[in-house]
Amino acid sequence: MLVAPVYAHEFWIAPVTYNFDTGQPIEANFRIGQDFSGSRLSFLNHRTVRHEVFQSGSSTKILGRDGDRPAFQTGGLNDGLAILVHETNDSILNYSDYEKFKNFVIHKDFGGVLNAHEERGLPKTGFSESYRRYAKSLIAIGHGRGKDIIVGLDIEILALRNPYIEDLSGGMRVQVLMNGQPRPYVKVELFRKLIETDEDFGIKSYLTDKNGIAIFPVETGYKYMVDNVALIPLEQKKESDPVWHSLWANLTFSVPKN
Repeated sequence: MLVAPVYAHEFWIAPVTYNFDTGQPIEANFRIGQDFSGSRLSFLNHRTVRHEVFQSGSSTKILGRDGDRPAFQTGGLNDGLAILVHETNDSILNYSDYEKFKNFVIHKDFGGVLNAHEERGLPKTGFSESYRRYAKSLIAIGHGRGKDIIVGLDIEILALRNPYIEDLSGGMRVQVLMNGQPRPYVKVELFRKLIETDEDFGIKSYLTDKNGIAIFPVETGYKYMVDNVALIPLEQKKESDPVWHSLWANLTFSVPKN
């Protein structure tokens, strides 16, 4: 386990509550920031690739309206575990300061990237990176029974335990997947806050095993965010094209008090 500062901003789904009554309308905010604290974002169609809710193995597309806040709004659901899913389209980040890129690479443990950047003959300023966000959130409707499923994101975090009904005394287990395959020996970051007061308790980092699985301790009365990032090289077709692409996976859930 490693403890480290944050050099990049996370994007996550923040439900107004993680435990909804049966039939209660679902609302969740989009947030971007650091240390599990950030600004609310509005829903924008032109920035959206997927906007769905999964329950009992089936998915429903959510028809958002530009400017919606909370950004995730849908009608009530039946009892069970529900999975909120949102995928953005690509955005571009331009680097005028190589130290920012270097700090990002070091913090996320992207081994070999700095050497690869140099070997490719890429400049240290004036280059760009494209990035895309893939967010999931687990919420309990009524009894909250059910399991998280693979929803087919390019990169995603799969909860291997249901935090609302299962015994987590042995730790919460998640699996990181990319293109449907486990991501072994990669870094995941864990953020937590008290549900009642929103008090922040810092960031801890874990390494996935050979099957892409990370295990970490959790406590009742907290909400959690898990984050994993991948960075892949891009070949430029023209000089202004990005030379790297990052994929950001995020999962939020809570562990209610007994």
